[in-house]
Amino acid sequence: MAMASSSSRNGAVRGGSMRPVSGSSNLRSSSFKSRIPSSSAPRRNSTSSASLADNGVPGRVRVAVRLRPRNADESVADADFADCVELQPELKRLKLRKNNWDTETYEFDDVLTEAASQKRVYQVVAKPVVESVLEGYNGTVMAYGQTGTGKTFTLGRLGDEDTAARGIMVRSMEDIIAGTSLDTDSVSVSYLQLYMETIQDLLDPSNDNIAIVEDPKTGDVSLPGATHVEIRNQQNFLELLQLGETHRVAANTKLNTESSRSHAILMVHVKRSVVENEDPVSTETENSSHFLRPSKPLVRRSKLVLVDLAGSERVHKSGSEGHMLEEAKSINLSLSALGKCINAIAENSPHVPLRDSKLTRLLRDSFGGTARTSLIVTIGPSPRHRGETTSTILFGQRAMKVENMLKIKEEFDYKSLSKKLEVQLDKVIAENERQLKAFDDDVERINRQAQNRISEVEKNFAEALEKEKLKCQMEYMESVKKLEEKLISSQRNHENGKRNGEVNGVVTASEFTRLKESLENEMRLRKAAEEEVSKIKSQSTLKTKSGEGEDAGISRLQKLLEDEAIQKKKLEEEVTILRSQLVQLTFEADQMRRCLDSGAPGNSFSGTDSLPSRHSQARESLNGQKAPFATLCEQVGLQKILQLLESDDANIRIHAVKVVANLAAEEANQEKIVEAGGLTSLLMLLRSYEDETVRRVAAGAIANLAMNEVSQQLIVDQGGISLLSLTAADAEDPQTLRMVAGAIANLCGNDKLQARLWSDGGIKALLGMVRCGHPDVLAQVARGIANFAKCESRATTQGVKSGRSLLIEDGALPWIVQHANDEAAPIRRHIELALCHLAQHG
Repeated sequence: MAMASSSSRNGAVRGGSMRPVSGSSNLRSSSFKSRIPSSSAPRRNSTSSASLADNGVPGRVRVAVRLRPRNADESVADADFADCVELQPELKRLKLRKNNWDTETYEFDDVLTEAASQKRVYQVVAKPVVESVLEGYNGTVMAYGQTGTGKTFTLGRLGDEDTAARGIMVRSMEDIIAGTSLDTDSVSVSYLQLYMETIQDLLDPSNDNIAIVEDPKTGDVSLPGATHVEIRNQQNFLELLQLGETHRVAANTKLNTESSRSHAILMVHVKRSVVENEDPVSTETENSSHFLRPSKPLVRRSKLVLVDLAGSERVHKSGSEGHMLEEAKSINLSLSALGKCINAIAENSPHVPLRDSKLTRLLRDSFGGTARTSLIVTIGPSPRHRGETTSTILFGQRAMKVENMLKIKEEFDYKSLSKKLEVQLDKVIAENERQLKAFDDDVERINRQAQNRISEVEKNFAEALEKEKLKCQMEYMESVKKLEEKLISSQRNHENGKRNGEVNGVVTASEFTRLKESLENEMRLRKAAEEEVSKIKSQSTLKTKSGEGEDAGISRLQKLLEDEAIQKKKLEEEVTILRSQLVQLTFEADQMRRCLDSGAPGNSFSGTDSLPSRHSQARESLNGQKAPFATLCEQVGLQKILQLLESDDANIRIHAVKVVANLAAEEANQEKIVEAGGLTSLLMLLRSYEDETVRRVAAGAIANLAMNEVSQQLIVDQGGISLLSLTAADAEDPQTLRMVAGAIANLCGNDKLQARLWSDGGIKALLGMVRCGHPDVLAQVARGIANFAKCESRATTQGVKSGRSLLIEDGALPWIVQHANDEAAPIRRHIELALCHLAQHG
């Protein structure tokens, strides 16, 4: 009877349909809007159907209610009381008992009992939203309810131990990953919490104050300071959720042992590539004809927002104190602001207080915006919390009155189109290159065939001409022979004619005249034959030119040009060699003159001496004027001189390496030689040629370049130490050994190359050259040991190196002691320096 009176006062149930009546309605369900035409459905901005089609699709906020089963405390405390709610899932209704005789009935989009599985909850509440997100719409799934009613269980349960317990967050990401392609689409997530009106990053706890940015034109809200992590698989997403849950603020209250003290917000950003002509478009006349839109690459950007709201609570029931009390106030204020905004939107109020809380600013697209929104309200069965349950149900009822305008956010995919056009362009270029190569091959083949035909025709005409010429010569010789015979016969007749008288004289004269005429006739025939031969030759030439005259002329011109270029190159090489020889002789003569003036013995090849005194003499050459080798470098060009190092002529190669060696003696030229590749060419000569002169001069040039720190590093990097060591082991000439020892000695003075010099065998090679016994070689060996010992001593003083000296490791100490009192001053001076540095090394 109580139920009947309630029904007669607030509404009636007839024929299985709900009908609202005047008075305080007990059937408070805004789901009737789904049965009302869209033109009369409440919305914030009334628009025409045409503008509605242009701007979006209407979509009401869907609300489902879920009942939590009794917990252990409620089973004991409320054992004598019935549940405060009664569910009718088949009718999608919920009855709220106000007391033992009065109830109120509410209708929702879905009613989920305490036995509803997590999978069913997801399919009813979140799956339609996820499908819309994959189609390009924004979507929101939110859980609202009193603390301890199962919001976090419904939304954020990971299901580590039981996969059937997975919540909406996990299941949503499974469908999104399954519905996207790793090749063309991208999925990224941000995990945040709104704690005490401060937005904090759960994936980066140090980022604890993220600002909200609103687009002044569109009003879209974004969080540029939040961490975005791209998701490639489900396991990666689960690890991020676990990381975020460890950073979320929770506390133990009387109502919930793990009460969330913040609003958790998971944002999933989906970017999908589509082609516009995938869907057929119907014509205005509703017939069966369809046409396809032009192919246009598009990018659809959508966002799924999953919100686990902190539970509303009454302080006297939760027992919050101190800081937890402040947290409860902040939670209730933000939830209250959200309720005010939903009321204003549902009632078409001109002002919506979105800026009262950061929560409402973040959810402005979810209520009254462009997102498809689904809300699940969670309630408990205990009659002790009837007030909180009533408030939650009314919140859901008001949310059902909000209608959003769903829009797809898509933009032209310029990047994809550009990439596609680049691929097509590459194909066209490749095809063009293939066709051009085939055309060039055909032209070359035709030219070869034409040349072969021309050669064959020329050969045939030459053979025919030679045969004709031989034939004419034979006929001419035959005629001459006959004439000679006739002349002899006529002379005999003439002698006989003296005896025979005048008659015979007349006969002889007539015979001579006849012979003369025959001879002239033969000459005319010969001339005619030669003219005929010339005519045939000219005709053959004309025929040849008429067929392929142009190609033959071009070929002959090209051949002449090539011969001219070869001849010019040979002349340039000869001029370069002559200039280098002249400069070499001038330099050696000038140096010899200075040596004679100073009373010192001359040096046959000064450019390869790596000692500082020799180097200073080279800089002071020609009494302050420009050095002859610098003049040669300006006149001829350093690149051409270096090219002569690769000449096949041994003499040219020797002269070129001498010039380079003398140029390397000038400090100003060393960097230019190295930049032009001269150092690499010298090392190649040292590696490739066994000629003693080339090796000696090349080693001297390397020794000069080794005085520069940059060149030293390049020598080591290009394997110069190993090459110098091999040359030292093979050479017997004292001058070659002096150059090699000087180069290694210069390298020993670089602190950075100590370990490399020792590991590549430089010290052993230096000590191995003492076998020569020549004073100049020994002086260079002593200088290298002194330089190496100085660097080791400096490294030990600076604390960079410790331990035994590498010189002692390679057995240098006995030789140092043996030559400590050497008669040669340079050797003795360097040995003393080496002993001092070794003593400092310890």
